[in-house]
Amino acid sequence: MLTDLRESGLQDALDKFKASVIKQARTNLTKGRAPFGSHNNTRKLYNSLKGEAKVYAKGYYLNFQMEEYGNYQDKGVKGKRSSSRAPNSPYKFGSGKGAKGGLTEGIQRWVKARKFQFRQRDPETKKSTGKFLSYDATAWIITRSIYAKGLRPTLFFTKPFEAAYKRLPQELVNDLKIDLEKIFNYSIKQPK
Repeated sequence: MLTDLRESGLQDALDKFKASVIKQARTNLTKGRAPFGSHNNTRKLYNSLKGEAKVYAKGYYLNFQMEEYGNYQDKGVKGKRSSSRAPNSPYKFGSGKGAKGGLTEGIQRWVKARKFQFRQRDPETKKSTGKFLSYDATAWIITRSIYAKGLRPTLFFTKPFEAAYKRLPQELVNDLKIDLEKIFNYSIKQPK
């Protein structure tokens, strides 16, 4: 076993790991197959993705940062009435743990930035009247649906993380007992 990790080549391996994860996660945000385009509308999440890797004589430190809502985008969120869109997500709408109104504000900004509006329907014939709903009304309909049914996981960060982990040199993984789940769960932090 190595007595000084700084001589192991771990710093280079972790720097490559960090850079690969961030680059691929940003690509996934930009080229995502979200309804109506990518998940990179304002570039706020894209720009918030950062990483830090440090190797010490007897240990190492690996940390990734992103906006809080990036975790929800990555892992999905269970709906208030249904968990079918994100059955394995640790997050759920209506749990009382998240910020009040965050979903509504985010959807309103998204709708206005995309200039996206639903058309009105005649209540009797169910056919379009040709008139557009306001941005606020469109955002309310989308928000209500997401809140009730949930948000599908994009895995924009998880997949690059797992792929980069598989590319780590096997001797480092074995010698240092680098555990994918432990690193993943403890390395995601919110921006300072």
